[in-house]
Amino acid sequence: MKLQVTQENLNRALSNVARVANSRNALPILSNVLIKTVDNRVCVAATNLNIAITHYIGSKVSDKGAITVPARLTQDFVGSLPSSVIELSLEDTKLHISTEKYQSTINGTLADDYPVMPTIKDGQEWSLPAQTLKKAFQQVIIAASTDETRPILTGIYLYTQNKELFAAATDSYRLAEKKIMSLDKEVKLLIPASSIQDLLRVLPDTDEQVKVVHDEQQVLFSTGDTELVTRLIEGNYPDYKKLIPEKFAASASLKKSDFVNITKVSSLFAREAAGSITIELNKAKGLIQINSIASQLGENTAEAEAEVSGDGKITLNSRYILDALNVIDDEQVTISFNGKLEPCVIAPAGNEDYTHVVMPLKS
Repeated sequence: MKLQVTQENLNRALSNVARVANSRNALPILSNVLIKTVDNRVCVAATNLNIAITHYIGSKVSDKGAITVPARLTQDFVGSLPSSVIELSLEDTKLHISTEKYQSTINGTLADDYPVMPTIKDGQEWSLPAQTLKKAFQQVIIAASTDETRPILTGIYLYTQNKELFAAATDSYRLAEKKIMSLDKEVKLLIPASSIQDLLRVLPDTDEQVKVVHDEQQVLFSTGDTELVTRLIEGNYPDYKKLIPEKFAASASLKKSDFVNITKVSSLFAREAAGSITIELNKAKGLIQINSIASQLGENTAEAEAEVSGDGKITLNSRYILDALNVIDDEQVTISFNGKLEPCVIAPAGNEDYTHVVMPLKS
């Protein structure tokens, strides 16, 4: 193998794929990245057997070939090089990397031993804009569980209902749902949140189309020069819809910035109580008031003007509120609830595409 690539392109490819390589895996070769020629391009890929990322870059190929090399060393070395043209040449299992002023040799492993994710055959295929998919996943992934003892809740549920595509996630303490777009396909995918995190790093913030191909075991996301394929989580996602109230006894609409500010201030006094703050809606005064108490330090009350419908009080985790507000782009938001032990809903005002449910704390 002998070829030339730019430092910028190779560094971007390694940055996209190398984090998938796992040095703690039982198979040592999985801590490597695969570098091989495909026609006049270079394919840089990594896998941990559950997810694989492939990035293609343009190059000047003199001799074809393939090799796997340690991911972290290769990424750190290439990332440290100045902007220039890099020459890669292979001698047995030694990869020589050279520029005008730098030369190195990295010991590799034969590419024949590198595992390959199964190809998706006869899968369902559809597409959507990258920024649309990226925003949807960013808005729901915050609610996914990290508890591996309940693997179904560690996934993002991507599905269609009545020809509408939804994404949802819950850890049983909170729930996020995003209506993405109309789609005349049958979709029912439970995707590991860890794989979605890797996908978010490679998705562009543009209208470039993302091709989605899936069967019952895997899903492939393809955009530009990058492909990500991941295994799906087996099992049925809980019927979360019944957790979302349809009517509310108390509701308030206010500026998102005001809600963020009073919640942040109140959270400072809520650290001792695991983030517990009490929100009170006052219709007569047109106020939303947040109270938090730190037994050793003192207490705090913060309030903001709001359009209030109904009086009520509820105790919530301040971090969950801030997480929800941080992924909402709209300037106005609503907070709605029934009793102090009923689910609370935070959503953009006048926009039904995103819903965030937070379960109350016992006050």
